[in-house]
Amino acid sequence: MISVSEALDACFALISPLNSEVVDLKDAAGRTLIAHHQATRNQPPFAASAMDGYAMKSVELQPQAQFMVVGESAAGARYTGKVRAGQCVRIFTGAPMPEGCDHVVIQEDTTRQGNVITLNTEIEDKANIRPAGNDFDAGFTMDGPRVLTPGNIALLAAMNQPKITVTRKPVIAIMATGDELVQPGETPNEDQIIASNGYGLKALLEANGADVRLLPIARDTEASLRQGFELCAGADLIVTLGGASVGDHDLVRPVATSMGMEPAFYKVAMRPGKPLMAGKIGDTPMIGLPGNPVSSMVCAQIFILPMLRHMLGFNTEPMARKTAPLFEDLRSNGPREHYMRATLRDGKLTVHKRQDSSLLSVYADANALVVVPPFTDAQPAGTPVEYIDI
Repeated sequence: MISVSEALDACFALISPLNSEVVDLKDAAGRTLIAHHQATRNQPPFAASAMDGYAMKSVELQPQAQFMVVGESAAGARYTGKVRAGQCVRIFTGAPMPEGCDHVVIQEDTTRQGNVITLNTEIEDKANIRPAGNDFDAGFTMDGPRVLTPGNIALLAAMNQPKITVTRKPVIAIMATGDELVQPGETPNEDQIIASNGYGLKALLEANGADVRLLPIARDTEASLRQGFELCAGADLIVTLGGASVGDHDLVRPVATSMGMEPAFYKVAMRPGKPLMAGKIGDTPMIGLPGNPVSSMVCAQIFILPMLRHMLGFNTEPMARKTAPLFEDLRSNGPREHYMRATLRDGKLTVHKRQDSSLLSVYADANALVVVPPFTDAQPAGTPVEYIDI
């Protein structure tokens, strides 16, 4: 067996960042920006009013002073005339400031009769003006790699960028294996179970930027597995579920080997997820996940998500770890690194009592994986421990 860090390094060695493509801005949310994009103008492109009120010269501001309203400046329709002494311009939020004006008196600080306004006895001294380029200047850039959030999309729109260069979505083919599996909605016999792993993995990987192809279940025969691998043609990564252990019906590894797989490793010193394998079939990297549902989900968190991020253009690095104190005592650990399902609540981690790798109900209730290094002694409540968000 190799360590988790060694296995992750081997996984990174199987892949490279993908090429880019150009998409419409309206379709870019959640995609990975890979090229820098530059603003073509200042934002705002002119000094603009921050409030509804009256634009005037600040040197004329005096309590109870009176001004003649000579025009109006609205968003999209500026006032183009000159503003002379004793004059002001009605102005609205976002409208360009008239030439020569450097102050906006908010309408609440005035009384208007006809075309004459009178300032109140007390006047707010704030200028209420947004300078040109107050948000960003022409030439401002947004750089990648970054996953585009709604805020990023709005900013790119303001930068006048209708087309965005993003990394092509990695195509990941997921093939569940096993005679015991049937699809959700089908009627299993008394010896069968519902295939769940692929659906959880599809949701996880698509939420992180992949285009997932969920293949038909491959049966425990060489012919069925070969056909399944052939259906993976064109994928950037093949993920198999189950059949990677050493039982008589675990045929994934021998079939993949017969099809030319070059192995990278087999078995990792971790819990859950020991029977994990990786390699390449031709030019296509392959990860063979354990069949137990929690094992496959944990291994996907630890190995496939970092691989996916690297394919999208990010650095090769493991999933980010955080630290929080234990809510309850934690027992000692054995020779394998343990990823324990836990719930982070009110800043403290409660490790679930039941950690069997078949318990999806426990995994679904967890929001963290507590990372317990090999041969760690028992730890009392309050001890800071590392965890990974899930």
